[in-house]
Amino acid sequence: MTTFKTIFNFFEKIAPFSLQESYDNSGLIVGDPEQLVKGVLVSLDCTEAVVAEAIQKNCNLIICHHPIVFQGLKKLNGNNYVERTVIKAIQNQIGILAVHTNLDNVYNGVNHVIASKIELENCQILKPITGNLVHLSVFVPQENAETLKKGLFEAGAGKIGNYDQCAFQTLGNGSFRPTANSNPFAGEIGKTSFVDEYKVEVVFPKNLTNSVLSAMKRHHPYEEVVYQCIELLNTHQQTGAGMVGNLPEAMSSTAFLTLLKQKMELQVIRYTSLENQLIKRVAVCGGAGSFLLKDAIAKGAQAFITADFKYHEFFDAENRLLIADIGHFESEKYTKDLISDLIVKNFPNFAVLLSQTNTNPVNYFY
Repeated sequence: MTTFKTIFNFFEKIAPFSLQESYDNSGLIVGDPEQLVKGVLVSLDCTEAVVAEAIQKNCNLIICHHPIVFQGLKKLNGNNYVERTVIKAIQNQIGILAVHTNLDNVYNGVNHVIASKIELENCQILKPITGNLVHLSVFVPQENAETLKKGLFEAGAGKIGNYDQCAFQTLGNGSFRPTANSNPFAGEIGKTSFVDEYKVEVVFPKNLTNSVLSAMKRHHPYEEVVYQCIELLNTHQQTGAGMVGNLPEAMSSTAFLTLLKQKMELQVIRYTSLENQLIKRVAVCGGAGSFLLKDAIAKGAQAFITADFKYHEFFDAENRLLIADIGHFESEKYTKDLISDLIVKNFPNFAVLLSQTNTNPVNYFY
């Protein structure tokens, strides 16, 4: 049986909630984690109208990109749309699960959707996260090293960029003396033993610490496992903000904007001029991405697709790249399809529906 907690744990594996930004509030915002899922409604935002749609369509879990609650609520009496939405969800026993910047900050997340829409190739994270990797060293008898490494790999350790099953091992000689209360795998109680051992070293994302250490202990023959975990400052190339890649062919800025408008189904684009330069390398960031402008320039992008640039921030391009501000909602509207596809492929036992409610608060008059 699938519960709200089951869905939460699924997203924890593919887009760990620990990757969300400090200002964010992703996670199960409303609902009992043990409540069974009857149906899922997927929306970019959660509003009163979306909750009403969930009621009408017999869905008791709303999975949205943007959290309805960003900051703590001090009271719930319906004075604003946030309070009214939460009250309506609680009254009708509807859960609200938000997968926001944690889904932004993984390789196959929101930004990969945009990159795929405009057919970017050789994509990389624009600004990889630092401090999200752990280095594990563990000592194991020589004959048990391969079994241990296989278990660590299956738990998610040993992935570096486009490589997996990465490990390093050095051979040495370990010593130990079992005491009276021990149950040794090798050696005799009260006698010092010497064993040829490998020191096996792997790295893994911090959020996998519990599963990797559990696998280590499960596949290790010793009663007491000697190991060391160290948090690293290295960047994790598969997690971080934004994405950058290359168009199949270089094109003029006019041709690029035309392609962007067509592929992303846009009504309007705010952009900076870029004279006498072809566009080949493109950076993207769903939602508000002005904080990544310097990173886009540093990575050699000739264009940067994002949203919510302020007037004076457009000057910061300094004719070094084209800023294409396509709108916040417009940059993330295909996130609904991403979330829906993930749920449908992994949970076939209940209905998953895309919300038909237009939650874009911005309108355009022509």
